[in-house]
Amino acid sequence: MRNATPSFSTKERILGVAETLFARHGFAGASLRQVTAAAKVNLAAVNYHFGSKESLIEEVFRRRLDELNRHRLAALAAVQACADHTLEDVLDAFIRPALEQSMDSAGGAAFVRVLARAYAEHDERLRKFLSDNYGHVLRDFAAAFARLLPQLDKEELYWRLDIVAGALTYAMADFGMIKRKSDVSERSHREQAAQHLVRFAAAGLRA
Repeated sequence: MRNATPSFSTKERILGVAETLFARHGFAGASLRQVTAAAKVNLAAVNYHFGSKESLIEEVFRRRLDELNRHRLAALAAVQACADHTLEDVLDAFIRPALEQSMDSAGGAAFVRVLARAYAEHDERLRKFLSDNYGHVLRDFAAAFARLLPQLDKEELYWRLDIVAGALTYAMADFGMIKRKSDVSERSHREQAAQHLVRFAAAGLRA
């Protein structure tokens, strides 16, 4: 068991450094040389754990999105177990886990920037990876929304969900005019953000 801990910590250290550098410089802008130097490992360690830069990038996403989507799907299942669940309940299951992760002190903010770069840089390989591995989660939520909004055809629903997702990403990035006050805890600020976004998104989806 002694060998497992150093191996685990080395892999996690590489992932943490890579996430920070990708957030700062982009996927093309951050080189493996920069990653190895900042993580204080040699290239062989990166190759051993990940095999390639592309695989390292994918693992950065897996580390965050696997956990996020487990929480989202568990929340959605709990909501759907109640026969009288509302649109706001489904939105809460979609929004709250993402906001909680973005405000995680262990790299949550950096990952939001990494996620934004995945779409801003038009990396088709990465987009395909995200679609193949996590598209089913969005489809599950879309189906839940469709049942609650039968008046919307599929195209209109997807337009509105894209806008909701954009608003969520903006809230996750914490770039807006509303900043946490010094006398307000992170938890309270996150709760306010979730409540406002759920109400706003519900109104937009119903309109």
